[in-house]
Formats: sequence, structure tokens, C-alpha cells
Amino acid sequence: MSKIAVVYWSGTGNTQAMADAVVDGAKNAGAQVEVLGPSQFTTDKMAEYDAVAFGCPAMGAEVLEEGEFDPMFTSIESALSGKKIALFGSYGWGDGQWMRDWEDRCNQAGAKLATSSVMANDAPDANALDECKALGAALV
Repeated sequence: MSKIAVVYWSGTGNTQAMADAVVDGAKNAGAQVEVLGPSQFTTDKMAEYDAVAFGCPAMGAEVLEEGEFDPMFTSIESALSGKKIALFGSYGWGDGQWMRDWEDRCNQAGAKLATSSVMANDAPDANALDECKALGAALV
């Protein structure tokens, strides 16, 4: 049985709804899933999971949330090499540049993106939630 972590930050609940769908998709595909906030996830935790889904909305000038999520992600970046991961999050403006920048960071760190990243403009619609479920299943 695959052990998956879903690590996310949500300010308005949009990314949380996406995280819930990722959890559903992974569980339905037979994985054991643990949901963690950024303050609960460290480099040491990375080795405990077969794969990790990271979720964070775009903030400010299309960047990751800077108070909790980005500092955590920066601290674990060196442990991403060879790790199966997936990315998701919501945004309310721009064109998704934060996700492209985040994917670039992951690729440069040597992570293995399991599937296409999922973005939702504001609250995730049914299609975005289905994509999140598929994202969760892709990690198993």
C-alpha cells in the first residue's frame, strides 16, 4: 500500500477543497494518506512517504504563500530529488505563473512530477475537483 502525504496551505478554503479531493483520489486508489500543514512537514518526513502532493494558492505577485508554505518548501527542496510529487492550488488573478515557477523549482530539484499540476481560478469547480482526484490517484 502506498503511503501518500498531502501537504497544503489554504487561506480561503479553495486550496483546502482541492486537497480534500486529492485525498479522496489517493484513498480511492488504495493509498494510505496523511494530511499535513506546512508547519508539520520537514525534510525528515519526506522519507516516510512514497509520494507527496503539495498544495498552495498564488499570493501577492503570483508567488507561493510566504509566511508558512514557501519557507517549508524551500527547506525541503533538497530532498525532492527522485521523489514522486504533484502540485495543486488556486489563484484569483494572473495566468498561473506561480504554478509554472513552482514546477520549474521542482524540476530543478530533481523531483518527478507524477501528473500535470492542477490550478483552479478562485473556488474549484467540479472539473478542477475531478482533476484533483485524478492527481491523487496518479501518486499511488
